[in-house]
Amino acid sequence: MMNHSISRRQFLQAGSAAVLSTAAAGLLSGCGGGSSSGGSTGGSDSSTYTVLYSRQPATLNYLICSADPDLYHGTQCVDTLVEYDSRGKLREGLATSWDWDADTLTWTFHLRDENWVDSSGVVLGPVTAQDFVDALKYVLTPDYASATASLVTPYVAGADDYFNYQFYKSSAENGTKAEDGTTYTLDSDGTVTAAAPDGSTTAYPPVDFDAVGVKAVDEHTLTYTLCFDFPGFVSLLSYAPYEPAYGPLLEEMGNQFCTSAETACSCGAFYLAEYVPLESWIMKKNPENYDKDNVYIDTIRYIYNQEELISGPEMVRRGEIDQATISSDILDSWLSDDTTKDMVSMERPETGKSYFYIFNFLPYAHEFSNWNVTGVDAQYEPDNWAKAINSTNFRKAFLYAINPSVTLAVTAPEGYDNYKLHTITPPSFCANSQGVDYTECGGLAGLSDFFDEAKAREYRDAAVTELTAAGAAFPIKVQYPYNPAVVDWDKQCQVFKQQVEGVLNDGFDFINIIITQGPSDNFLNAVRRVGAYELMSYYWGADYSDPETEVYPFYQEAGDRGTCYSFLRTGVEDGIVTGETADLVMQYMKLVEDAKAITEDLDARYEAFANAEAFLISNALAIPLGMPVPPYIATRLNLWEGQYAPTGLSSNRLKGVHILDHYVSMEEYNQNRDAR
Repeated sequence: MMNHSISRRQFLQAGSAAVLSTAAAGLLSGCGGGSSSGGSTGGSDSSTYTVLYSRQPATLNYLICSADPDLYHGTQCVDTLVEYDSRGKLREGLATSWDWDADTLTWTFHLRDENWVDSSGVVLGPVTAQDFVDALKYVLTPDYASATASLVTPYVAGADDYFNYQFYKSSAENGTKAEDGTTYTLDSDGTVTAAAPDGSTTAYPPVDFDAVGVKAVDEHTLTYTLCFDFPGFVSLLSYAPYEPAYGPLLEEMGNQFCTSAETACSCGAFYLAEYVPLESWIMKKNPENYDKDNVYIDTIRYIYNQEELISGPEMVRRGEIDQATISSDILDSWLSDDTTKDMVSMERPETGKSYFYIFNFLPYAHEFSNWNVTGVDAQYEPDNWAKAINSTNFRKAFLYAINPSVTLAVTAPEGYDNYKLHTITPPSFCANSQGVDYTECGGLAGLSDFFDEAKAREYRDAAVTELTAAGAAFPIKVQYPYNPAVVDWDKQCQVFKQQVEGVLNDGFDFINIIITQGPSDNFLNAVRRVGAYELMSYYWGADYSDPETEVYPFYQEAGDRGTCYSFLRTGVEDGIVTGETADLVMQYMKLVEDAKAITEDLDARYEAFANAEAFLISNALAIPLGMPVPPYIATRLNLWEGQYAPTGLSSNRLKGVHILDHYVSMEEYNQNRDAR
């Protein structure tokens, strides 16, 4: 796999030399790089791409959302300052060039001429630097509850101060009380006074948006001033919170922005022509886009179908849609059938995402200032779980008992060992200045596969002694949820249960893994974010090309309530995580903070982050699983023409992609798998 990291030098070279790389058309054998009049697409012509979807988006507003399918609109219809080519190299987007001033910590971007269009493709006005400024102000306004503000506040100068002041001001205006009982009042001069329950007060003077380090120098010149020399910033610009929005529409619509096709705006390869909830999305090729000559699809149709996994393959057979997932239930039959065997391939491998197992360190209901955590239902014995999760021996029993190959084999019957990980960060994500892969830096270099049945039982026996003394009851119930909308997740849970219980219950009734089905819609908010689990497998997709992004699921600043996957620091602060485990959690937080402080020496920075990640894993605060196994699909898209990147929105864009006159076969897939 190629190294997708972008060094400081590469960033500067890209800005000064305007590095471009053309998408590779016609990679697949026999396709000629273009669409054909042959075949059927969506029951009409080969310029329309039709696909099913089963998860209803919570919003169309790309400035506040962070996950599919909410990002469909922002991905296809809104361009970014920079993007990636089909090989993962950074190239021009809405910016034609960019420069770095180390003395002022300022990036300057020079914008091309581009227009905004509405849902009819009618021009609204030009894309200007001010549109980026207005959009970022929206992201940093707490009342809009952007899920990606945290990708701005640590890096752009003044952003954190502005966001916090706006949060306190909103709390004062709404009479919101913090979970610790702190109240807020607003003075006539705009100063917010926070009054703690102990009687102490803190004053927060007004912070204007002018203090934030984003400026429209003129219509075509945009600057970002950073808090520090952050190596991953330019790669971060290909993600949603740094996308622009048409300023006049944004100001007019406020929280109604992007609630319909009519309240949306587009400046990308496509525009949102129609959106009917629980029915369909229609996106049309944007004739105003600067790169329209490299857009080969005229219409994108997303059709809602709750039974997508069942209906999709049959609709592919009938030529009604252009792509469908081929689940493990039918894969063998499709590969053995002469009429379908050459219709099966796989999606292009991902390099910026990894899966891992997380423990819930906060199994009880909690009220936070911005959301509530429901915790674990009583039937799963949260008190007993709290005792168990405080035992390092208990967690290490899982670390050594889990065989990732068994889980991965569900979706990768062949070659599953190619996808298993013993790190959280996947290989080839980034490399230091010497070209050493990050996963071979620092403490990560000393890690290898953990699966060891004998060690697992040693830690189990030690945990039994420890937890018996603490009053725990056996078997320990382990609630383990899955999303039914995700292909084969239920099957992965079943084989995981059999495999892990087979190791840890040998000779003692130690655990009872209870598989539970979560909702297909809004699973993230209904399960993971509210702590409705004890153990689960989940993933993280990197936001930029620097290892700091990989700590996001686990690291919390002091008082940063409930915002990481496992509630690690929150559990310590609230006295649920205690003893040795509390010490380990705080050591990890300190290691991350030390690593984040290193900004001048890239190699030292990478080694420090690698040490922190190794500490997290070795103490079983999280357990690696693997890279995403590309799902088996039937598709008529030449996916190797598309943008390819470990971070941002680029990899999901359909700009540059042809619809083929045939479905891609495994032979064609294997010929192109390593073309990256």
